[in-house]
Amino acid sequence: MSRYLVVVMGLLLFSGMANAELKIGYVNILKVLDKAPQMQVAKKSLEKEFAPREKHLQAQQKEIKALEDKLKRDASIMSESEKRKIDREILTKTRDAKRSMGEFREDFSRRRNEELEKLQRQIYEASQALGKEEGFDLLIRDGVLFVGEKTDVTELVQKKLAAMKGN
Repeated sequence: MSRYLVVVMGLLLFSGMANAELKIGYVNILKVLDKAPQMQVAKKSLEKEFAPREKHLQAQQKEIKALEDKLKRDASIMSESEKRKIDREILTKTRDAKRSMGEFREDFSRRRNEELEKLQRQIYEASQALGKEEGFDLLIRDGVLFVGEKTDVTELVQKKLAAMKGN
């Protein structure tokens, strides 16, 4: 990325634009993501979508804990077959809970990434629109060693993105 930026800057400077003033802006993507209204909507949507499964996982853990407590509390008055039965039940429920947790994490991660990709596309579109509307010659992000305050257009991209709420 940084080599590409150096090449682009060199081409712009040596292509006769050296005397013309370049309008360059920098966009802090992490800051945009953090404050984007779309991100808050996505978080709430994910929470709502995954809340039932999370409650189910918690219920599974409580069931396992209750069986373990019962075994610990009543072991002295249980027959060996009862103890083995509860041990097997704990083992089976623990295995099921681990599998469910893994599936939950996979599904949640996949959906979070989908929402993030969608938002990144919107940020790209907002940056493109801002660049055209404001007459920027170059908008850059990440991999930058220094950004002056005049160059940082992150807030403008945030405003453009907020205006795109319906997309």
